[in-house]
Amino acid sequence: MNGKFIRSTHKFLVNVCSTNVERGMKHCLNFSTHSPKDELGEARNIVRRQSVFQDIKTKILIKGPLTVAEYMKSILTDPIGGYYMHSDVFGGKGDFTTSPEISQLFGEMIAVWLLSEWQKLGCPKPFQIVELGPGRGTMLDDILRVFRKFGANKDMSVRLVEVSPHLSQLQGKLLCQSVERCNTNTDIHYQKGLMKDSVPVFWYNSLQDVPHQFSLVVAHEFFDALPIHKFQKTENGWREILIDIDGSSEDKLRFIISRNETPACKMFITPAEKRDHFEVSPESGVIMDYLATFLRRKGGIVLVADYGHDGDGKDTFRAYKNHKQIHPLESPGSADLTADVDFAYLRSVVGEGRVISYGPVTQRDFLQRMGINIRCEILKKRSQNDSDKKALESGLKMLTDEDQMGVRFKFQSFFPAVLKDYFEKNPVSGFFSNQ
Repeated sequence: MNGKFIRSTHKFLVNVCSTNVERGMKHCLNFSTHSPKDELGEARNIVRRQSVFQDIKTKILIKGPLTVAEYMKSILTDPIGGYYMHSDVFGGKGDFTTSPEISQLFGEMIAVWLLSEWQKLGCPKPFQIVELGPGRGTMLDDILRVFRKFGANKDMSVRLVEVSPHLSQLQGKLLCQSVERCNTNTDIHYQKGLMKDSVPVFWYNSLQDVPHQFSLVVAHEFFDALPIHKFQKTENGWREILIDIDGSSEDKLRFIISRNETPACKMFITPAEKRDHFEVSPESGVIMDYLATFLRRKGGIVLVADYGHDGDGKDTFRAYKNHKQIHPLESPGSADLTADVDFAYLRSVVGEGRVISYGPVTQRDFLQRMGINIRCEILKKRSQNDSDKKALESGLKMLTDEDQMGVRFKFQSFFPAVLKDYFEKNPVSGFFSNQ
């Protein structure tokens, strides 16, 4: 049943416009020309980032070393100078490139999966597509194009959870024909827009503000940016890794190990822990716990796609600047901070009584089972020139090769527990090797 649906989907999509195939050629370009406006914007960003660094040093001088979680939160989402808050950090001009920016194939496979599982459940309406941390809105744009092609955009709304004012503006320009900021004293959402097919779009600062309705929830490279605590096992027991000012220079930071157990040590370390170093993201746990209740009350689907491991990861905290990995304490505020998602921890938070989960599986396996190779060949046949074909091939290679994104990225899905028996007879697409 799943295979037939996927094959028929790709046949039906044969006439979907392939205007975005050039992404595969552009994702690695380094643009060297800057307008005066670009230079002014960069100057402002430098001032903001310096402000964040000074704020971090002030906090350390006043209260002592910071947890890694406090450091990440200040660097990434500080309202004044947070890394994500005032600039476009994606693509060739940014510090990293995500899968949707590489090729439209990625977003289309996500759309096919959502359609497949939504149809299995009887196409509940009204429904909403919810994306956590939508980036530029590229993946969602690809998803919505497929939904329109299938006429699945009726009785639908779109809800975006985005804390960055700058990124929400980029998303609005890409997705909507009209956008307006809202009065947050009277509206829960801070921005709203209308797409060309009259589907409404709403922006929220928090998932808790999103209305309860049957939802297709997507979190792509969202959880990896949430703050983590880091722990190290020592001869004196477990200790937390903290961040302090480097004694050799007040303009540098360093990692230190706490002298005693911290509250986080007592809260998150269990006797069953076998690793000598591990990380945990409490905020990820809170969000997953809320999503589990969200699904149980109104029904829906959650798909998580991210860097990650299944409970065996150790030291994964790192930074990216200009598409290169650097030390996470280098150039505070001017680089992206990330840590691998612990999928085992996400499952442990939601438990088995409220939701069921499938995965994690590698991105390579998921995309291939969803028919990405078929879709790529269809687009190549419709391409008018060799450069488009090479872009598609390059994008496919980067998304699925084991030595690129194919294995490091993983997918996990969550459904209401009441569907357990149903899915034993009708397996979830993309998560089983016999599909």
